[in-house]
Amino acid sequence: MSSALTDLLPHPIVQAPMAGGVSVPQLAAAVSEAGGLGFLAAGYKTADGMYQEIKQLRGLTGRPFGVNLFMPQPEYADPAAVEVYANQLAGEAAWYETELGDPDSGRDDGYDAKLAVLLDNPVPVVSFHFGVPAPDVLESLHRAGTLTLVTATTAEEALAVQRAGAAAVVAQGVEAGGHQGTHRDNPETDGAGVGLLSLVAQVRESVDIPVVAAGGIMRGSQIAAVLAAGADAAQLGTAFLATPESGANAVHKEALTNPLFARTELTRAFSGRPARGLVNRFLREHGPYAPAAYPDVHHLTSPLRKAAAKAADAQGMALWAGQGHRMARDLPAGRLVEVLAAELAAARTALSSSDGTEDGGTAR
Repeated sequence: MSSALTDLLPHPIVQAPMAGGVSVPQLAAAVSEAGGLGFLAAGYKTADGMYQEIKQLRGLTGRPFGVNLFMPQPEYADPAAVEVYANQLAGEAAWYETELGDPDSGRDDGYDAKLAVLLDNPVPVVSFHFGVPAPDVLESLHRAGTLTLVTATTAEEALAVQRAGAAAVVAQGVEAGGHQGTHRDNPETDGAGVGLLSLVAQVRESVDIPVVAAGGIMRGSQIAAVLAAGADAAQLGTAFLATPESGANAVHKEALTNPLFARTELTRAFSGRPARGLVNRFLREHGPYAPAAYPDVHHLTSPLRKAAAKAADAQGMALWAGQGHRMARDLPAGRLVEVLAAELAAARTALSSSDGTEDGGTAR
């Protein structure tokens, strides 16, 4: 691991940036204070909203933290397909007594304005999702003293991350909850994602920069596994979603371990881009018909999701979760970092012990 990243991580544990109000300053601060790397999610926020959260987080901790940005999306969605989907959702709007959102509400998520804030007021780490920033952007952040990470879901994407000049790559396996960070949204590859251990090994053999493994990790023993596979750190999202400091809706937190929600699926139902969530009524009924149209569909369904959350109706919410959701623990975020670190240490000790013979012979 590079010394720059090592200095930020007393424990090789990164709290995933979860957009939609989950990764709040209180959560990031608790993780960073415990020796992990806490993250704010700037996705779906204004530049000023992001700045205010950074100020709040700095008031809670002096430890390093990160901010995640969504890359602007190209205009390749079929307006006719979005309109057809809007017609299909008319019944949902009537049920929740709300209007559908405007699918043309913007594609860049305030990217340039957020970058300007982060260059004027540098933070320790900035990560990117849904694509690779231009090399000059990464260089500007580097000159400002910011470490940059970019998500990749294949070895080829990881190579693109390295070529652009990022300091590290987040290798996101198909097990991960929430949106897959593919660089190009290709419907033909839906369901073709790579599992995390295979992905980490492939990425490790393809790039020289540090690798952060993400996808379905819920225990310290799993962190040990991805480190053994070649990762330098592990990023956990769903594990921290259940903590008291998380800004997730209480219904969402409870659903993680509710037997009613037995599995997850990748779906375009809520946003138009593949994202893993607990299978509920909305996902089952609308997932098969949702077009490849992000962020159009995200804007379209936003009022529906908010209305369902207000009504505490888990069947209409986007219940993002990784494949390990049933292993979620109701622990304070700082305590969870401590438990994960202890589990990691125990797993490493067990692995070291198994490398030698019981009678004191040489290691295999």
